[in-house]
Amino acid sequence: MSQMKYLIEVEKGQPAKDGKPSIGPAYRSIFAKDGYPPPIPGLNSCWDVFRMSVEKYPNSPMLGRRETVDGKAGKYVWQTYQQVYDIVIKVGNAIRSCGVEPGAKCGIYGANSAEWIISMEACNAHGLYCVPLYDTLGAGAIEYILCHSEISIAFTEEKKIPELLKTFPNATQHLKTIVSFGKVTPEQRQEIEKYGLSVYSWEEFGILGENKEYDFPEKKKSDICTIMYTSGTTGDPKGVMISNLNIITLIAGVKRVLECVDEKLTSKDVYLSYLPLAHIFDRVIEELFIFHGASIGFWRGDVKLLVEDIGELKPSIFCAVPRVLDRIYGGLTQKISAGGLLKKTLFNFAYSRKLSNLKGGSKTDEASPLSDKLVFSKVRQGLGGNVRLILSGAAPLASHVEAYLRVVTCAHVLQGYGLTESCAGSFVSLPNDMSMLGTVGPPVPNVDVRLESVPEMNYDALSSTPRGEICIRGDTLFSGYYKRDDLTEEVLIDGWFHTGDVGEWQPDGSMKIIDRKKNIFKLSQGEYVAVEHLENIYGGTPGIDSIWVYGNSFESYLVGVVNPNKLALEKWAEENGISGDFNSLCENPKAKEHILQELSKIGKEKKLKGFEFLKAVHLDPEPFDMERDLLTPTYKKKRPQLLKYYQNIIDEMYKSINRK
Repeated sequence: MSQMKYLIEVEKGQPAKDGKPSIGPAYRSIFAKDGYPPPIPGLNSCWDVFRMSVEKYPNSPMLGRRETVDGKAGKYVWQTYQQVYDIVIKVGNAIRSCGVEPGAKCGIYGANSAEWIISMEACNAHGLYCVPLYDTLGAGAIEYILCHSEISIAFTEEKKIPELLKTFPNATQHLKTIVSFGKVTPEQRQEIEKYGLSVYSWEEFGILGENKEYDFPEKKKSDICTIMYTSGTTGDPKGVMISNLNIITLIAGVKRVLECVDEKLTSKDVYLSYLPLAHIFDRVIEELFIFHGASIGFWRGDVKLLVEDIGELKPSIFCAVPRVLDRIYGGLTQKISAGGLLKKTLFNFAYSRKLSNLKGGSKTDEASPLSDKLVFSKVRQGLGGNVRLILSGAAPLASHVEAYLRVVTCAHVLQGYGLTESCAGSFVSLPNDMSMLGTVGPPVPNVDVRLESVPEMNYDALSSTPRGEICIRGDTLFSGYYKRDDLTEEVLIDGWFHTGDVGEWQPDGSMKIIDRKKNIFKLSQGEYVAVEHLENIYGGTPGIDSIWVYGNSFESYLVGVVNPNKLALEKWAEENGISGDFNSLCENPKAKEHILQELSKIGKEKKLKGFEFLKAVHLDPEPFDMERDLLTPTYKKKRPQLLKYYQNIIDEMYKSINRK
């Protein structure tokens, strides 16, 4: 494997010793063969990213939103870098006038908007920790984050104020000021002031910052700029501490990749902001755009209107999670099959021809210029007409969707991989290389990567096809979990971050994600699911003896196989006038429905998140056992074997739900 096209070896592998698993060689990107990109002069913090662009591009459009004309969405209206800067200064001064000092924690809660970015930049200016708040972490997460990170001032979207009020009185121990991105109702004001807090509308807060001047504190690269909470595998969310150095290192690395493949960003680029700013993926992409003096337009917040917003904004770079790209793919294939025979035949011919040219090594824009003009230009127009890069992250994108989009969008479709802890992009596939289909590409030129063997799962980092847990080293790595050194020490060992994902090096130096080290996985919308935790909860359902919960990164929901309790199920059948022995009851749709309702009841009681509920179950009258190799001698579930044994049933359950 030493001759991998896109990698250079920087350290030799090591055999297993002292009970520690073997380790594969450490590699870095060929784009860093002469060293990592050097630091950019004057760029020491996230504040410098913005400040330097204001100096370079004061009149370039920075933040845009669609104006409403006669109740309809109109064109995008823009604020320039200088205009945004002037508001940021006011907001920063207002924050400081509330007694908030550098190093304090500032919460931001709401959908992506200009106010979100302005509040974030005000935090960057005054050395505050920006702490995004978001709801998908489940019931109680907002209160947990407010209290755990000791947030003293919170900015919030107007419609989120009621959610914030639910965290009272616990959150008010540290929280002293609330600022709405819009208005505040008299009732809300009364409620908030009752707890001794100050509350401001966006307009009032801006006025508060007028004619005041606070010096910016000196900012160091090692200073924390953000604490980003991620869903823990079990228990509470973990606060990932991201430093200025992480973000500026990431920007330098991504900039180097794009330059090396002739796709560099400029101030003319346009980005659609719709993926949550509370997650690292969107946050670093927006920092990258701000660094280049480019434009960021915000969506209206409705998935159904997303394509319409794309058409109006005409972005040049489109970032997505697989769930969005699946939806676009579904919409396009439906349109094609609904068209006439001639149209369909022409499309299929053009598609096959371009795909085979791409696989033969043709560049995206040279594979089939005529088809691009005559057949695929409509698809391109549907995405605004200017998209040149589509970047997918957060979960694996199905290869057939990736290939399809590469052909029909006339854009480069790239998959990236990274974690909050590695400041998002650690790997990204490269344009014009079809052999990278289904992989996340080689490492970004700002990290070293190695695989560590996982003997209990038979993954060997030193075999001819190296497989193992992906470990990352470099300046993009987080500073630790806030107030949780114990958890930090579990994953950060000798400078290497252990991701928990199992990868396989490809012959060209791309990485393919093939498994998860622990029993945690992501659903297609990017949400983590800890199955053992869920099985423990669902296992408490009256009427079931055992349950195996299953999901994967290509589906957005969970299914399960249940061993029902024989007596309980027979009793239920008798009460409901349903006849049959235990085996036939297990096949009865009404029995499945009954068990599903029982599981949902427990799920609601335990305040599970929506995606943690099961959408379908199979009832097996025969308990999981060692004879069928489904359990270990200590009665732990053997998940790969369970999947193999029940594969057809699982496939059938997903098919039947997807048909609904």
